[in-house]
Amino acid sequence: MKIFIGADHRGYKLKKEIIKFLVSKLGQKVVDLGIYQDRVTCDYPKIAYKVGKEVVKSKNNLGVLVCMTGIGQSIAANKIRGVYAALCYTKKAAAFARQHNNANVLVLGARFVKRKEISKIIKAWLDARFEGGRHLRRVNQIKEIEKGN
Repeated sequence: MKIFIGADHRGYKLKKEIIKFLVSKLGQKVVDLGIYQDRVTCDYPKIAYKVGKEVVKSKNNLGVLVCMTGIGQSIAANKIRGVYAALCYTKKAAAFARQHNNANVLVLGARFVKRKEISKIIKAWLDARFEGGRHLRRVNQIKEIEKGN
């Protein structure tokens, strides 16, 4: 499994913290798809596109996106067929994103997520597994909507 990560200039510093946590504490393979500095503004849809396209190449890939609120990254990433991006501000929401919605991209808002909660949110998201059952029926309905557009 690979985790593809990207951020705009407002999420750059948090992205660096997340990469360090994923690699040094969890031993994950992480691919940083930008931005590589916080002094130059960038367009978050381009970052969301890069991460999303890599995530859908393999069912084992996951993605993490960071911007100021997480809203723009979520909207942009969810335009890519096969990406199921969830904006999460708590560890419970992150776990449900995987358990109930099979989210393959975690989106974080740098302004709204407490720094001490970041590792808990990420770990909850990574540890959770899709439960299937009634949730599978609903996820399949989402896929049908996606096919029609």
